[in-house]
Amino acid sequence: MTLLLERLRDGDEAALERLVPLLYDELRRLARVHLQHERSGHTLSPTALVNEAYLKLVDQRQLRAEDRHQFFAIASTTMRRILVDYARARKRQKRGGGVRPIPLEEVEAFLTDREADEVIALDEALQRLAAVNPRGSQVVQYRFYSGLTLDEIGVVMGLSRKTVQRAWVAARAWLRAHVGEALGGEALDDAP
Repeated sequence: MTLLLERLRDGDEAALERLVPLLYDELRRLARVHLQHERSGHTLSPTALVNEAYLKLVDQRQLRAEDRHQFFAIASTTMRRILVDYARARKRQKRGGGVRPIPLEEVEAFLTDREADEVIALDEALQRLAAVNPRGSQVVQYRFYSGLTLDEIGVVMGLSRKTVQRAWVAARAWLRAHVGEALGGEALDDAP
């Protein structure tokens, strides 16, 4: 796997095709973690989310992953972006989106309005957090979206567990406040 990641960093696109089957079960577990935060009956299954993430990863010219943890962090971020894009598309579709109208009974909503607002608010807050606290933002993404433990995050980031824990607590509090503010003072149920 290390050799494949090295080839991937060097731009060998075929390396990703050989790497994904080796890590497929773990990628599906990661997709299930992401989908736990969505409503049941979501139109994307874990398999579909892995497939969409794979297509996005293949489109990248070079994938910079030093090790297994970084690869999963990149895959997790890609999955999060896919879900955010779906949430934005849902909101656009509800507002008309510049396309021909489709009868409501033909549209299968995979997010409620509230859930779509939460996903978008969380993504926007994470982007703002990255500008003011890059370390905290990275810790949140590793923890919440990749499912890494604080110890694993410490290994990936080269930090002590205590430093990671402080960054996690601070970033989590910051996100709760800003996401709640974006939602009109409502608390986000599953906020990191």
